[in-house]
This record gives sequence, structure tokens and C-alpha cells, in this order.
Amino acid sequence: MTESPSTKPANGDVCQRVKNGLKPERNGLAKSLYRCHEKKSKHHGQPEEEEVNATSHHGVPYCRPFVESYEQTPMLPAVFTYMSYGILTIFGYLRDFLRYWKIERCNIAGEKEEQRDFVPLYQDFENFYTRNIYIRIRDNWNRPLCGVPGATMDLLERTSPDYNWTFVQSGRVLQDVINLGSYNYLGFAENKGLCADAAAEITKKYGVGVASTRQELGNLDRHEELEKLVARFLGVESAMSFGMGFATNSMNIPALSGKGCLLLSDELNHASLVLGARLSGSTIRVFKHNNMQSLEKLLREAIVHGQPRTRRPWKKILIVVEGIYSMEGSIVRLPEMIALKKRYKAYLYLDEAHSIGALGPRGRGVVDYFGLDPCDVDVMMGTFTKSFGAAGGYIAGKRELIEYLRSHSHSAVYASSMSPPVVEQIITSMKCIMGEDGTTIGCDRVHQLAKNAVYFRRKLQKMGFIIYGNEDSPVVPMMLYMPAKIAAFSREMLKRNIGVVGVGFPATPIIESRARFCISAAHTKDVLDRALSVISEVGDLVNLKYSRQKIQPSVARFFDDNVFEDIDD
Repeated sequence: MTESPSTKPANGDVCQRVKNGLKPERNGLAKSLYRCHEKKSKHHGQPEEEEVNATSHHGVPYCRPFVESYEQTPMLPAVFTYMSYGILTIFGYLRDFLRYWKIERCNIAGEKEEQRDFVPLYQDFENFYTRNIYIRIRDNWNRPLCGVPGATMDLLERTSPDYNWTFVQSGRVLQDVINLGSYNYLGFAENKGLCADAAAEITKKYGVGVASTRQELGNLDRHEELEKLVARFLGVESAMSFGMGFATNSMNIPALSGKGCLLLSDELNHASLVLGARLSGSTIRVFKHNNMQSLEKLLREAIVHGQPRTRRPWKKILIVVEGIYSMEGSIVRLPEMIALKKRYKAYLYLDEAHSIGALGPRGRGVVDYFGLDPCDVDVMMGTFTKSFGAAGGYIAGKRELIEYLRSHSHSAVYASSMSPPVVEQIITSMKCIMGEDGTTIGCDRVHQLAKNAVYFRRKLQKMGFIIYGNEDSPVVPMMLYMPAKIAAFSREMLKRNIGVVGVGFPATPIIESRARFCISAAHTKDVLDRALSVISEVGDLVNLKYSRQKIQPSVARFFDDNVFEDIDD
């Protein structure tokens, strides 16, 4: 495991342990660190262990432990994964040959014979992966739910008579399936309790639909109350809400950046950020994931060289990052990011879709997690679809920014207003997190989520699975590698009444297919232990325990008096 800039020994130096099998260059600090002069092993008789100073080259102190793990892909699984894709590709071309000569029936959408000379609607090669690889394991996605996506859920069983081209519902319901895939981080996606009652009451008063945009007749008093509450929750001057999280990014980035501007984007940014950057017409340059050296290099080049051909200074430089990366489980190195942004006079756009509500002692996201000033982030974006159990998104920051977006954002001008019960769900859950409902339910859920995330991740690592990401992240990716194991793992887990999400190429690198677990405060320890037992059983069955690391004792956290008592037994 790599410990970063927050753990200080007695002499004031900050040290980072570099373990076997890790890739320290992923965190962007490796080249800027210097070796400590002495080894702890010489003084304590422990196995020799390399220590390097982990204070960043910007001198940014971290106020808390920051531990992330990225074990290298073992050689054998990597070779077999490439071979698997090679074999699937060969058989795919063979089947396409049979389909071309009508020997095998093709169910995929295609051009009509009379339209062969038209501009093609379907790019044949682009559909190759869907036709011949994805379709084989399509039954592991789009499973229909027929209940609340809480700690457990009910799934509708379905079968396929034609090898996953179509599905038929059997009518049988799989009840009490443990839910390890939904983004219900704080457990507010529920059909009873304070939030559900408040949403039901507001539906009686306002109805469900608004039937207008905010700038016309769709601006309710509840919308304005929500925006004031979000600004107070985040500690900024003003905020603005939108009906769709994806559109919050894709429609607002073009309003903030345009021709003559430079966008510096993390290579693992969400598709909504990528789309927004492309729609803006700005020049886009990509830096390595969470790598401050790569980002600083691009910033220096941008300032020194300016715009291509003309060499004029950029009108604006906008750094675009996420709080928690949903496929990696990693957390942005925000203190160093802010230091770079200030040093080079750039702007920072922070997407907190997964981190708001799920990180920090008060649930205020990654800014709260690092104990930073919200005013240091120029544009704060987040969604209500995860920790708040609702829908939509927000942009927050200075009052001038929000007033500008109200008149220039396509999402604000043309999109329909948020549904009143959805707004009330957000208001009630947010007040619950803030403690303004007169209870400690929200605070207890934030702390419970933090405990569950650490406990679940540490248990999986102890079992021998390769786990990516930060120890405090509720997103826990477990590496599967081979495409066939995505299907095998998901199907075997469902047989044992546990629902999981599998992710493969092109959403991940071709040799890094994974299962992505999303931990919730609604998960009890018994539920997590039952899930862990089944994961271990299926891991042995499918042969997924690739890790060769030793499990290291974890650093102390603000919440954990006894989080690891079961791990240490």
C-alpha cells in the first residue's frame, strides 16, 4: 500500500512506503520524492523496507492519511487476457463471415438493402465488439429491479432463448438479493422513513411534473430553497440545480469554456466531462491519472508556448477532475491540485458526483475530506443521484459564476425543471446529513459508510484479491482481468443471491476488467460478512485471488475505534 503525504513521524518528515507490486508513478509523486537517510529496519529489526519522503514537490501538507493501492497486473492473467480477446476476435470474424453468406442469422441492426448507397447509419466495425463479445455476456447487465435498491433488492428473473439477443421474463422474483452495485451510499434511496414521507407530502401539494423550464413558469419556491441549502451545505456563495447529472457536466462546461481556452482533463474523467469538453470547442489536453507531475508539465507548456500557431496566451486554463473516480475507486489529490492551480493561475472544475455525501467527517465531499477551503475550488459540481437517493445535479461557487450560468447554460435555459418530490427528497436528505432535522441519523450514516468501506476493502485484500483505489473510497474495484470471468463471477454471485456489477473493455483498459462494488451505509456488518464469504467462495471457484501482497496494518482514522477488530483476529 502507498501512504501519502499525511502521516508524519516524530522528526517531522513525511514518509511513504513503496511496496512490491505497486506502481508508485501512478500517484505522480515518485520522481519528486527523496529517500530517507535511514531504514526503520535497522532500528527495529523489521524486514528492510524502502522509505521515501512523500511531501509533494509543492510542499503541500496533507491533514489526514491518504492510502491508495494499485497492484500491477500479474504476468499470467495479462497473457491469458490478451489470448482471450484474440480468440474471441478470430471467432467473431468467422461468425461475421457466416452471417454475410446467410449461413448464420444476424440479429444486430444493419442497413436495408435498398439503402446501401446512403450514408451508413451503422458503422459495421464499431459494432464488432457488441456483436461478437458483449452479446455473449449481456445477461449480466440491465437486470430489471422490482423494488427499492437498498441494502437488498428484488430482481426479476429472465431467460434468453437466443443466446442473449433477446430476453424473456419468467415472472419469478429473486427476493432479498444483496445489493453491491447501486450508488446508494448513505441509504437514502428508500420507500419509507423521513425522506419518503416528505416526498409523498410534497407530491400532494405540487404534483409530480412542472411542465416548464426554470426561466418560464417552472421556478418553484422549493427549487430556490434547494439551491440556498446546497450553497450552505457546501460553504459557498451560491448554487444552481439541474434536472440531470450527466447534463450538468456536458451542458455547463461549454458555457464556461470555448475557443481559445485550454482544458486540462484527467485521463480517467467521466464521459459527461469528456463530452462537455468536446462540445466546448476548447483545446483539450489530457494528463495522467492523479499525476501532479504530468499536470504541472502541461501547465508549464501552456504558459510558455501559449496557443498553437499564434502563440497568444490562453484566454482561460481550466483543470477538470473528479472527486472519486468511479472505475478506479481513487480520490483526487486535491491539496496538490489546488496548489498547482494557484501557482499557475488556472481554474479548477471539481466533479463530486461520487464524493459528495460519501466523503469527509461531515459528508461534504472531498473538500471536507482534506479539510480545505471550498473557496479554493472555482467550480464545484455534484449530483443528487447517489448519496441523496434522488436525481439531478448542481453547480456551486461564487455568485457571479452562478448568475452567469443562469443565462448562458443550455441546461438552465432549455431543460425542464426538477420534479417537486425529487427536490423534496434532496432537501430532506441534505438536512438530515447536516443535522438540521434534529437527529444524528445523517451523521451516523456518514460515519457508518466510512467504516463499511474500510472494512470491506481490507477484508477483500486479506482474502488475496487485487483491489484498486483509496482505502476511504466507497467504490471498491476488484480485478477480474479475463472477459469470461466477468460473466462467470457475476452469474455465480447471482446464483448465491448477491447482485454485482462487472465492467470490461472499452470502459476499462483491455486487460483490466473488474467487478465494481459500491458500499452503502445501509449495509450491516452481517450483510457485508455474508457477501464477503460468498465472494471468497466464488473467487476460489473462478480463480480470482491473484494478489501477492502482504496485508499491512492500516493507519488510524478519525472514526475507527474498532473497525479492524475482526481483521486483526
